[in-house]
Amino acid sequence: MRETGRLGTGIGWRPEIAEAVENMPGVDWVEAVAENLCPGHLPESLLRLRARGVTVVPHGVSLGLGGADRPDEARLTALAERVEALGSPLVTEHIAFVRAGGPITASPLLEAGHLLPVPRTRDALRVLCENVRAAQAALPVPLAVENIAALISWPGEEMTEGQFLYELADRTGVRLLIDVANLHTNHVNRGEDPAKALDELPVEAIAYVHVAGGFERDGVWHDSHAHPVARPVLDILADLASRTALPGVLLERDENFPEPAELEREVTAIRETVEKAAAGTPATPPATVTPGPPASDGPESARGVAAEPVPDDAPRQRVALAQAALLSALVAGTPAPEGFDRVRLGVQARALAAKRADVVAKVAPELPEILGDHYRPAFLAYAQRRSMTGGYRRDALDFAAHLLLAGLPEDAGTRRLRAWWLERSGPAPLSGRPVARLARATRRALLRR
Repeated sequence: MRETGRLGTGIGWRPEIAEAVENMPGVDWVEAVAENLCPGHLPESLLRLRARGVTVVPHGVSLGLGGADRPDEARLTALAERVEALGSPLVTEHIAFVRAGGPITASPLLEAGHLLPVPRTRDALRVLCENVRAAQAALPVPLAVENIAALISWPGEEMTEGQFLYELADRTGVRLLIDVANLHTNHVNRGEDPAKALDELPVEAIAYVHVAGGFERDGVWHDSHAHPVARPVLDILADLASRTALPGVLLERDENFPEPAELEREVTAIRETVEKAAAGTPATPPATVTPGPPASDGPESARGVAAEPVPDDAPRQRVALAQAALLSALVAGTPAPEGFDRVRLGVQARALAAKRADVVAKVAPELPEILGDHYRPAFLAYAQRRSMTGGYRRDALDFAAHLLLAGLPEDAGTRRLRAWWLERSGPAPLSGRPVARLARATRRALLRR
């Protein structure tokens, strides 16, 4: 079993800043989004970093370990392949759900295109623990899971974030990736005290720490990963570093990249914050990053918190129904489930739609080029009541088909859009599948125009 040792100070590797990361002094390790990597064709920049002895950690975003469904075997296999290709000592994912519905609820499968918070309930904890154990068994290295930022709170929660994370680590032996920017986000958006969360954390389980920037608008903190790191985030980092020796700390930046010198200053500020905080207080040494023994699947945790004895699938069913109702309200325009703040749900729904618009514009840059200023308002109107059905590339095709079938004026732009869709949609494979049938019907309709 590979061990991480001490990771040190790192930065999230992204293609847009690959050269800057390679040339940046003092970078001990990097993290790369797992789904953006092809094991057989790793970017040359990552290969050069690995050749220099720089550790590369794959960071997954699509497993949905907090969802009601059990982890998808194909996704786990793909994640394991990236671990092996990179020679990584550990792999990370999120405590979140990213899809809901489907056979478990006898309803359409909905994709969020974003990390959404799980309810801090005993049902959700039990489902999460089972999913984490399944992932641990399928992955060749230790798994660490990350706390996420949220705009919304679930009604009827039974634990604080710190208690929830403690129970998860205690029952499964999973490592924790603590994002201090997300603790600040939840402080602003949900009134949760970061210091209280740190008090309750099992700091010995921390694998490493994320630091990222964001911005506040109308009393809501947006975890953008596209702005400088705020002082309150560094303060939480300092508090955590004063409590335990952190194995690693990493700056995340996903877009709106500044000049290399500015990135380097942020990495330096993070390193200096940790060093200064650690120098002032004897710190608890981090545990070696190795998987702990699986905890009992029984109804009680090691801390003696009793859970209601229920059939094995009953918690999954309850979590599935709750998550499907919430996601449907966010991406399909259905009424808000009882107990949720409707204003905050509206903010979250608009944020999800805006993210979809931004990502679709990146994966299909021809669409904003063809549509010009009409692209964004048209996509946001489309996204209000239509969820993703199969990733962002499929979303781009569905959006274009929606516009064409709605009857755009017949001009050069419409002809370009139709040609773009017809070229990329291709012949629909595997008869009998709903998406394939829809694609064939759409293709026939557009060819008649």
